[in-house]
Parts: sequence; structure tokens; C-alpha cells
Amino acid sequence: MAFGQPRIEYKTNEQMRKMHEAGLVLSRALDAAVAAAKAGVTTRQIDAVFAAVLNDAGAKSNFLGYHGFPATICTSVNEEVVHGIPGDRVLQDGDIISIDGGAIVDGWHSDSARTVIVGTADPEDQRLSDVTQAAMWRGIAALALGKFVGDIGNAVDDYVSSVPGKPLGILEDYVGHGIGSEMHMAPDVLNYRTTHRGPKIRPGLCLAIEPMLVRGSIETATLDDDWTVVTTDGKRSCQWEHSVAVHEKGIWVLSAPDGGAEQLMPLGVVPVPIP
Repeated sequence: MAFGQPRIEYKTNEQMRKMHEAGLVLSRALDAAVAAAKAGVTTRQIDAVFAAVLNDAGAKSNFLGYHGFPATICTSVNEEVVHGIPGDRVLQDGDIISIDGGAIVDGWHSDSARTVIVGTADPEDQRLSDVTQAAMWRGIAALALGKFVGDIGNAVDDYVSSVPGKPLGILEDYVGHGIGSEMHMAPDVLNYRTTHRGPKIRPGLCLAIEPMLVRGSIETATLDDDWTVVTTDGKRSCQWEHSVAVHEKGIWVLSAPDGGAEQLMPLGVVPVPIP
């Protein structure tokens, strides 16, 4: 602890490269989970698909057993915001599902989430997912271009607020985080604008950037399983997430095979592989 704040873990290049290994395994596992998310499939079956990819790669899940969590991914469907437990729920045409997972390679963590719309998409659900994903990338770009961690939340908030159409809510109770030798570490990464600048961005900083947006109120509640968080008004929710490293030469999205190049270059950021 420093001045009452949790100490931030700054990684070496070698450690960040190991986190990238974990991120590549995670990306493949999410590819498989997303492909499996079809009408008639249970969320437990999606979890099994994800777990098989980790097992084949010799990686470990950082979700399974975390504070007693019983699965390798969170599957949050429709009004479920985050931490949904895979089970017997059968996906239906038009459902929106956020799949959040992680992997550990040689003690180093990765964390990433994607949203899928099953079958025929409600245009407003598609807009929700598109805006959330775009907001995440603008937050990642702010990590490359900004000076303080708080610049990430400013960028996310500014983008979401600027999008035409019905306003979308940014959840404030659930935020991004540092990542490295543990899944959840300092600092918190807010997804909304505040006067708090947060710590300086410097090499060795690794963050999981994960905006969560809703179509209605940002008020949430936790179900009796003590995990699943839902919107209190029953409106639909969305989550996108990537783990990102800052090094001496720039940034690299650890959980994207191309380091985030396809999405970041149009935003004026050229990601650089970890030296």
C-alpha cells in the first residue's frame, strides 16, 4: 500500500509476453465459445467448449473456483449484466449473451469478454453491442494516447454520450482492473468521466478494459446465487473486454491475435509488439 492506495504491479517485457501467450489461448477459447452460442444450446455447453480449448493448450482457468465460482466462463444473457453462471438455460433466437473468460499460462493471467446476439438481432441490441465494443476500443486508444488511467473512462464516456439515438447507460458499479500475476489487481479502470485522474500510465502497466452498457437504468441487483447481476428494470445489457499491456514502445492488446491493430489503427494508434 502507498498512501492508502493498493500498489500497482508493473510487469517486465518477459512477463507481458507470457500474458500475451495466455491472451492468445483465451482468444481461441472465446472464438470457440462464440461459435457455439446458437439457439438450442445451453450455456453449460458453451462453458464446456471454452474449457476444452484451455485444456488442450495446457492453460488454466482463472474463473473456475475464483471465490467459489463454479465454471470457466461467465455467461450473462439478456438482462444479466455480469457474472452469469453457465447452466441449463437454453439460448433462444434473439438472445444477447456476453461471454467473459480468462486463462492462466505459467502464472500469468488474461481476461477478455465478447457479446454475441443469437440468430436474429433486435436492431437496438445490435446497436448496444456495437457501441459497447467501439467504446472499449476508444478506451484502449486512450491508454495509448493519454497520460493517466482516468483518461480511459473519459474516452469511453465521451464516445457513448456522443452516439446518436436513445441514450445508453454506462454501469458504474462494475469497472475494469489491473491484471498480471492475479486476475483482479490495482488500479480500478472506470468507464465513465470523473475528476479523478488515477495513476500515471507508464511501461509495465497492464489493464483489463471492460465497459458494460445497458439499454435502460444502470441500477442492478444480485440474484440469490450471489453471483449473477441483473438490471432491475429487466432491460438488456452488454459487455466487451480486452487485456492490454503498456511497454516502452507503445501498447499491445494481449487478448487480440493482431494486438488490436485492425481496430486501433483507424483511431490513430499503431500497436507495437512487446520487445
